[in-house]
Amino acid sequence: MDFAYPPEAETFRGELRAWLEANLEPRFRDLGQGLSLDREGIELLREWNRRLAEAGYAAIHWPEAYGGRDAGLLEQVVLAEENDRAGAPPTLNPIGLANIAPAILQHGREDQKRRYLPPMQRGDEIWSQGFSEPGAGSDLAGLETRAVDEGDCFRVTGQKVWNSLGEWADWCQLLVRSDPDKPRHAGISCLLLDMKLPGIEVRPTTTITGESEFAEIFLDDVRVPKDALLGEPDGGWAVAMTTLTSERAGVATLHLGVSRRIARLAETVRARSTPVGPVAREKLARLYLHGRLLERLSQRALSAILSGRAGPEGSLVKLVWSEVEQEIGETAAELLGREALGGEWARTRLAARSYSIAGGTTQVNKNIVAQRVLGLPRDR
Repeated sequence: MDFAYPPEAETFRGELRAWLEANLEPRFRDLGQGLSLDREGIELLREWNRRLAEAGYAAIHWPEAYGGRDAGLLEQVVLAEENDRAGAPPTLNPIGLANIAPAILQHGREDQKRRYLPPMQRGDEIWSQGFSEPGAGSDLAGLETRAVDEGDCFRVTGQKVWNSLGEWADWCQLLVRSDPDKPRHAGISCLLLDMKLPGIEVRPTTTITGESEFAEIFLDDVRVPKDALLGEPDGGWAVAMTTLTSERAGVATLHLGVSRRIARLAETVRARSTPVGPVAREKLARLYLHGRLLERLSQRALSAILSGRAGPEGSLVKLVWSEVEQEIGETAAELLGREALGGEWARTRLAARSYSIAGGTTQVNKNIVAQRVLGLPRDR
């Protein structure tokens, strides 16, 4: 089926498309498609972010009282589609705006909302998530970073890994073990951590692509003020779940980047002096069909969310997305040969190896699909 948008979503599309045509200058186009940026790139992306905020497009899903538009899921999808069509860069705060802000809006005090949301929306302050640890990734409840209540502050010690934008972050949504005597899920708190506090060391992590979009964070007796607590004491698990479930529009639009890369690969193959043979045509046709499959699965997940019956569809989309992304890199290497050993296609192939881990591992998603779609029993 072809997904149909209601008139109000199409009206929003027309408004946004006209604004992008008037404001998206060439210097902004395709900026920051990877998160590894230098200082000049960060500042240029910040300038674009401020334009979005001033026009009301930086965080359309936020309440109007905090600078948003109270936009629904379909408008968020339209925003992603039009940005992709125009080649617009992402916001400087993708994690903050999409994931951390909903947690602050739901669990934060009014003074916290007024303090943190405006500079986050404008890109004046960059946010990262301090969730994963060396021994706590998919099993988030196993985190061990410790926060000791010392009356006027929390004294925090521990280590976090895979912090997106950690090298540039001004603030971090930090999960800590605040009560080791309680059950694992019940003894966690969430702190809004000022990354300039003494005792914090940030070490950029260079990935296989040569970029450093992630960082490790080491915390050594960091004294965090009590008013940095987000939500209830030992109530961090509820805050974390709000953060992790605020990704609905992202799942519904994962196919956009995939479709763009598949089309670009086909154009690259066609432009070569070597004639396109039947084997190459078959490989590209199979890849195109897999991209269309991902689009249909994304639409199915979107329909489920809109109808209030969201289930395992998101896990299925994520699973297929990671497989198709890896297939793009492998197909490019097969069809382009030496040309795919450097530049865009080499990065595509290398970066795709992480997609079976990022945003939920393939193994976890397969378990969800097995149990909730196929009805298979849990492994004893």
